[in-house]
Amino acid sequence: MSATMRLWILAMGLMAAGPVSAATCRDPAGFEKWLGDIRQEAAQQGISSAAVEAGLAGVTFDPSVIRKDRGQGVFKQSFEQFAGRMVSAYRLKNGAALLRKHAGALARIEQQFGVPGPVLVAIWGLESDFGAVKGNMATIRSVATLAYDCRRTEMFQGQLFDALRIVDRGDLRPDEMRGAWAGELGQTQFMPTSYVRYAVDFDGDGRADLLHSPIDVLASTANYLKGHGWVRGADWSPGTPNFEALRQWNKSQVYSQTVAYFASKLAGRDMAVEGASQ
Repeated sequence: MSATMRLWILAMGLMAAGPVSAATCRDPAGFEKWLGDIRQEAAQQGISSAAVEAGLAGVTFDPSVIRKDRGQGVFKQSFEQFAGRMVSAYRLKNGAALLRKHAGALARIEQQFGVPGPVLVAIWGLESDFGAVKGNMATIRSVATLAYDCRRTEMFQGQLFDALRIVDRGDLRPDEMRGAWAGELGQTQFMPTSYVRYAVDFDGDGRADLLHSPIDVLASTANYLKGHGWVRGADWSPGTPNFEALRQWNKSQVYSQTVAYFASKLAGRDMAVEGASQ
């Protein structure tokens, strides 16, 4: 999911959770002083000192993140344009191959969470080209920078604390946590708060690893959809409850339609691009 779309969702949803921190943005003492306040608040929230120190060690303000945030454009492509570009023959071929490769795991995932493999593989393909393109920006530095900035302070302070919780749980080391510029992590681009809430260890190695484990990635994505109202065994075309669950993944109608279309193609169902509603 693009940073523009993801941040729109966050602004509409996560801010409703209320304040998570009393630390102020643009503190006169500067970023280092602000990080000291964050350290104290993280400890008050029960995050271990080891995780806090490991996660925040060497973290600096990143002006490039602010430039990217300020430079976001408005998503204007139609469904036909976006789906025609994103659901390529290459992605359809790779998606079908991955459905076969992970058939056993996907069957277990559907049994537990109710979400069919084609839907999960479609999201996987659109978000990161099946794990090939995850981003390489330091996650904790990105969310700390956005938390220090005054635009969405409370929201990104919550993301920062949850990034530290990922470290505290042992799911990922701070140096592993690299992704898109706004803090999205892993092969289906979870923000840290979604990672903490929905990431699961489905491959049984003791940690929920959405960077390296396709099985954890697929199961966690299914868990997210289940948590947002996915109905087992039902259709996912526009107008259905399951399509609304896809819109909780991404509020963009065009993006959600593209996921539904891609999943339908992988499942051998007929959902035309031409004439679809916008």
